[in-house]
Amino acid sequence: QVELVESGGGSVQAGGSLTLSCAASGYIYSSNCMGWFRQAPGKEREGVASIRSDGETSYADFVKGRFAISKDNAKSTLYLQMNSLKPDDTAMYYCAIDRAQRLKYPSLESFHYTDWGQGTQVTVSS
Repeated sequence: QVELVESGGGSVQAGGSLTLSCAASGYIYSSNCMGWFRQAPGKEREGVASIRSDGETSYADFVKGRFAISKDNAKSTLYLQMNSLKPDDTAMYYCAIDRAQRLKYPSLESFHYTDWGQGTQVTVSS
């Protein structure tokens, strides 16, 4: 069993920054791919960023140059540094992990991930 707990969300003005954290516990290895996803009201869940065990990353075009994903294996924690936030970034943000270790690349497709956190809300005002 894996538990993922996100934190760090909040309300910020456009142009501001936030750092999200995702603490993982349970039966996981540092080799698991992990990712951040988001879902705005009335919209589909979309991939934001993902990271492979060797540090290779993947970003959605709409966050490239603004967001950075990283992880601390010793702390079993995933991070998402978000800069230059826009109102369109307003959403519930979720972290996810490929517990089965099937992924060979950092995927932004939600169906590749087996376990999910409860989410943390990010609200960006103009």
